[in-house]
Amino acid sequence: MAKKTQKADPNYKVIAENRRARFDYAIEDDLECGVILTGSEVKSLRMGSSNIAESYAAVEDGELWLVNSYIAPYDRAMFPHMERRRRKLLVSRKQLSNLWNATQRKGMTLVPMVMYFNHKGRVKLKIGIAKGKKIHDKRATEAKRDWGRQKQRLLRHGD
Repeated sequence: MAKKTQKADPNYKVIAENRRARFDYAIEDDLECGVILTGSEVKSLRMGSSNIAESYAAVEDGELWLVNSYIAPYDRAMFPHMERRRRKLLVSRKQLSNLWNATQRKGMTLVPMVMYFNHKGRVKLKIGIAKGKKIHDKRATEAKRDWGRQKQRLLRHGD
């Protein structure tokens, strides 16, 4: 039986995306991890009200945490949650040690890139092991992107 692609799967849904992550950071590697959430947080995410743009992941005391992510409060919740609380991320011990080693190198950080519901309906977070870009690196990336657009335009019109 063929494996389903994520885009064709009806349960796969992107909740929040950090669009500036690839602009501000050079992503070296990425990793999918689970998130420990309360019931009202999941209900709020199903309504699509969250933001991970200003958040980051950190390894502290042998655990991986998502810090400063925003999940809007759910109005009808019996037990409401705090919007910007620290949320524990689930990874294996080997992955955790690799992440800790990567962040100890100079300039490396853990950046959340996208939060989504997987094919089973569970909330997953893709984090990237990244190095911050300098201004000249950002300019080079932008120039490369502009040249790609220009090249496509020239190929389409045949000028």
